Amino acid sequence: MAEPSFLSAVRASYDTVAADYVERVPPPAEMDPLSRAMPAGFAELVRTAALGPVADLGCGPGRVTAHLAGAGVAAFGVDLSPKMIGLARQAYPDLRFSVGSMTALETGDDELGGILAWYSTHHTPPQWLPAVFAEFHRTLAPGGRLLWGDYVGDERLRPTRGYGRPVSYESYLLPLDRVAGLLERAGLVVTARLEQEPGGLANRPHACLLARKPEQP
Repeated sequence: MAEPSFLSAVRASYDTVAADYVERVPPPAEMDPLSRAMPAGFAELVRTAALGPVADLGCGPGRVTAHLAGAGVAAFGVDLSPKMIGLARQAYPDLRFSVGSMTALETGDDELGGILAWYSTHHTPPQWLPAVFAEFHRTLAPGGRLLWGDYVGDERLRPTRGYGRPVSYESYLLPLDRVAGLLERAGLVVTARLEQEPGGLANRPHACLLARKPEQP
């Protein structure tokens, strides 16, 4: 089966901008206090539950993966971009990183104690999100947690440049309630949400959702 064109565009674009991304995007320690608090709470929940490793999906250069590992979480990273994965492996040789797509994870059923999707789903066309969230549900262990964070809105963006380089990806900003509804329809229970207005380094509304895969009866 041919690869969806949006995946090819995302891979090519982030291969192009990988080095510039590292220079321009601040590390987790420089996020705003609320955005730092959500991953910290997520890390405590998955560490305490000890249901399995945590997959950082769309991990980019691995900074957030390493941040989770520093909080005592058994974390590994997955990204579409081989260049991003190369940078992650170089920066954090003791952690596991692999090239892959969240549309078809190379992970068995019920294997993960947690999934972090941190500003990594907005390049996914809305019609593909049910399949992506179904993969989240499939791979999470019963009781496992998902932390989703991204920009929100009601807009389709078609930039020609990103991080100072030509890009061909698109971004799809959805209302938070729609994302929450898609997670619920995938079988995940949303347990917390945080929505923030533009401010600081973020020039658009952004939000976090914490969700949980129910235990099997």
